[in-house]
Amino acid sequence: MGKRTKGKCKYCGKEYTFSYMNRHLPICEERQKKWGEETGSKKCGYFELAIYPKYNRDYWLFVEIKETAVLKDLDQFLRDIWVECCGHLSSFEIAGVTYDVAPQDSFFFDEPEKDMNQKLKSVLEKGMTIDYEYDFGSTTSLMITVVNYRIGCDRKEKLIILSRNNPIHMICETCGKKSAAYICTECFYEGSGWLCEQH
Repeated sequence: MGKRTKGKCKYCGKEYTFSYMNRHLPICEERQKKWGEETGSKKCGYFELAIYPKYNRDYWLFVEIKETAVLKDLDQFLRDIWVECCGHLSSFEIAGVTYDVAPQDSFFFDEPEKDMNQKLKSVLEKGMTIDYEYDFGSTTSLMITVVNYRIGCDRKEKLIILSRNNPIHMICETCGKKSAAYICTECFYEGSGWLCEQH
């Protein structure tokens, strides 16, 4: 079971768990005040996304991204903030369609894969949950839920982080006292391997 990690709202600074943050962000008064201060006649749609590992809810993110951004933009963000290690392949699974960083032709009766140059407004809808995978050998699997959609003033940034879990404090598994500074990459896959400077 998850540790119910907390994170701070970008706008008001209040701390909540993932589920409470999900409820807080649409009604945050400071966030709504910020919307009221936006200027410009050009409008744009924004998707609010909740992102979390498929098998571990200790880590999570809420982001807002322009509807005109493409899946490749979201893929690059996920690589930069969480999953990138050696330039592995990645893909999104959305409503039964695979959007791959390097799509291949279909075999037999499989649906052909599509590339990630699809605008979000053409593939996402509020309420849907999609799968993201990075590295098809030892796969990192993420879930992305489209929790909200709004129309606002067009801004320069394609994506902003609304909230993310606070850093998780890990203790050395050898001494049980000092803060972990390293992880054994072999032990990690068995759920252990946190080590302090000494060990």
